[in-house]
Parts: sequence; structure tokens; C-alpha cells
Amino acid sequence: MDPYVQRLRRLDACAVSDALDKLGLQGVAVGIPPRCGAGRIAGRAVTMKVGPGEPPPGPPHHLGCRAIEIAGPDDVIVVEQASGVDAGCWGGLLTLGAQLRGVAGVVADGPLRDVDEAIACGFPIFARQLTARTARGRVVELGTQVPVSIGAVRVDPGDYLLADGSAVVRVAAADIARVLDAAEAIAAREAAMAKALLAGLPIGDVLGGAYEHMLQH
Repeated sequence: MDPYVQRLRRLDACAVSDALDKLGLQGVAVGIPPRCGAGRIAGRAVTMKVGPGEPPPGPPHHLGCRAIEIAGPDDVIVVEQASGVDAGCWGGLLTLGAQLRGVAGVVADGPLRDVDEAIACGFPIFARQLTARTARGRVVELGTQVPVSIGAVRVDPGDYLLADGSAVVRVAAADIARVLDAAEAIAAREAAMAKALLAGLPIGDVLGGAYEHMLQH
């Protein structure tokens, strides 16, 4: 298992977002809520871009199959389908295939199809919207393991992704060590504050000036 993935899974999106702020980095995408599964997901990005057009040269294949075959338990499949075409970029059989591979989950900036099947599987998927419309005849897979975007955030293959009910957060592979160090320090400090509140200290004392300045560079 990737030790960075293990550390990331112990954090939430807010702590990692705060760490990015502290370090002057970008990477938070909002408006992609959890549609099924429970809790947060984290892992390395396996990417797929979907949209209208012609697929790359080579033998025909159904969109998503290559990403599933590449991915494993340390990975999150990240799909861009921001074309505006109402057509699924992920569906029921893909969900089953990813679950059987042990994939950590899916983040889709685009329409998710067959959400009831995914709910029944308990497989974690975060998606911009829902649809019943098939991809067939509407969109194709334009590339696997290529740079994609979720909202305004660029995701490269191998970047680190964390998604929970608050947001989807991307950390570039080159930055993961320092972001994790900062996020763990922030989480530990907030845990100590929560402990102080539970012990009966006034909230104004616990959250005094130090809390407001904890993200200064």
C-alpha cells in the first residue's frame, strides 16, 4: 500500500484544504457531491477524459474499461465529462467492474448513470450530476491516463485525490509529503481544541487569536 494514501485516508477534505491554503497551493473542487457509498475516499488518480468526438486510434473498447484495468485499491478513477452533453460518463457495469478490482472509488465531473445500482453495491462515487442517458452515440472516451479537470482543478495521472462530503481535493504528487505534514499538524491542533472544549473550557478561550492565525505562511 502507498503510505501517502494511508495517511491521506486518515484526514478530511477540510484539513487538507487548510494545508493547501497554508502552503499557497490550489486544489479544491466543489459541487461534486457523494452519490453513493459511505465516507471519504482517497487514492492516486487514474484519469479518463470523455466527450463528443472520435476515440483515439486502435481497437474499439467501451469507455472506462482501460481505467478499471489499470486501477487498484490505492487508486481513485477521475473522470472528466464537462462537455455539456447529457450523457453518462460512468454506469452500472463499470461500477461493478471497479468494485471487483478493489478500486477505492470514482470522482466524476459529469453525469453518473445507474446510480441505484451503485447505491445497491455500496460503491463510493462522487459525481457532478445524474442522468439516465447512455454514452452510446453521444460521447466517447477521448483518453485514459491523460490530464483532466474537475471544476477548475487540473488532475494529472498519479496525483493524490481525497473526496468527502465537503469537497474533492487534489494534491500534486510532488507536493504530497509537505501537504500531509501540514494537514496532520492542523488536524492534531483541532483535535486538541475539541478535547479542550469537551473538558469545559470556554470556546472563546479555545478558539482565541491563535486559531485565526494558524494558516499563516
